[in-house]
Amino acid sequence: MKLTNAQIGKSGELLVQYKLLKYGIESSQLTTDTGIDLVAFSSKKEKAFTIQVKTNLNPKPGGGSGKLALDWWLRDNSPADIVALVDLSTDRIWMFLDKEFSKNAQQHSKNKYHLYMYVDQSAKSIKHKKYLDAHFVNYLIENKLGKIF
Repeated sequence: MKLTNAQIGKSGELLVQYKLLKYGIESSQLTTDTGIDLVAFSSKKEKAFTIQVKTNLNPKPGGGSGKLALDWWLRDNSPADIVALVDLSTDRIWMFLDKEFSKNAQQHSKNKYHLYMYVDQSAKSIKHKKYLDAHFVNYLIENKLGKIF
């Protein structure tokens, strides 16, 4: 069965909510998409954080014919505090603070940032450039939640 883009996006949001709740963090979906999908509350910091969720169903060939990669686009004026990147094929989630996303994005054009990572470890990595998913281990939700919330 083929999922629609709306179903893929909603699946990503629900996965992020599930993982947050599993770590004791309350969150809620917003009713309309204004660049913020979820609001999560940190009881430790007594602060609410807004989250934009971007979801991939599965990796696809980089550049259309290259090694398998995941990629996400985010407008450069995103109002969210946190960007959550989801790979539904592995149920992995990476969390970036707004400034971290723009810092790690490999491209910036037409008012959008583009962040991608190759899941095929045989893809070449250029010195000082982060391209492999292994470079982003510190941003996995399991490693990042304690630092944010």
